[in-house]
Amino acid sequence: MEIHLVKICREDKEGALNAVGPGDFLQILYLTAMYRLLLFALLLGSCGVAPRLHWPARQSDLGGSAFYRQAAAMGWQSRDSLVTKELLKGNIPAFLQRFRPVKISLTDSLTGKTIRAVFYAAPDYLSLGTNSDWARINITPMAAQKLADSLGCFLPTRKMVDDIYRASTVKLPPVPMYAFRDSTPTMWQHHLIIEGQRKGRKGLIAGIKKDLVISAAVKNDKRPNRVAIYGWHQPDGKPIQPLYTGHVNWWVDYSQGVRLIYRKIKLNGKWMDYTELLHHPRYKQLLCDEEDCDFYRYSY
Repeated sequence: MEIHLVKICREDKEGALNAVGPGDFLQILYLTAMYRLLLFALLLGSCGVAPRLHWPARQSDLGGSAFYRQAAAMGWQSRDSLVTKELLKGNIPAFLQRFRPVKISLTDSLTGKTIRAVFYAAPDYLSLGTNSDWARINITPMAAQKLADSLGCFLPTRKMVDDIYRASTVKLPPVPMYAFRDSTPTMWQHHLIIEGQRKGRKGLIAGIKKDLVISAAVKNDKRPNRVAIYGWHQPDGKPIQPLYTGHVNWWVDYSQGVRLIYRKIKLNGKWMDYTELLHHPRYKQLLCDEEDCDFYRYSY
């Protein structure tokens, strides 16, 4: 193999053009490569680097369609159990493991300065299966919280659901269904309808489900065993479902989805646990728009 060096010229002190030798040529290549690496690092830093979550190694290849055939006649407890087992065996499509940054900010009322933060959200609602055969699933807040705890995540607040909708690149209109709302086959049918709407588009998706959310309304409700739901945004940005705790926590229907959020929030370049922000008198407004923001998780 022959290597040919292109003859390059440079100016000397008198302004004359002289040929650049092989050593100078290699130095130019090195400096060019270093410049490109520096530029790439700066661009990467400005866009935000998604954290690397520690997902369980895949030990199951049960596809989404096979899951729904198996779970067709199940009640909520059996369905929760099967979903939890499969997801903790790493049966999660690869695309769902790449969380997307959502930028948030507020103006500090004391200093007038802008406080900026980034949280990382799953690109879609919790799903089960392989890359070629997967499906969105519907579970109780108890199962959702167990999975969130196991994966280093948490469930969003009402404000965060709004922030995700604004940041989403794939906004789809809600498709309500009216018969057998809590049946497993209806959940499967709704997933297929969403996939028909999506038409293969990729990115942070929103508008397709109501979210299970953490909210002080759960602990302030005098009725026991509540779940808070919110969202299902329409194309005009207004949610169909206001914040609601009317359902008992074991009620699950086709419209309720679980969106995982990485539990570490990047605040002014520093990682903080979401509970620290929700406990902070000013920072909590980045994540929560309720008067009380001290409900961090569901019990299971």
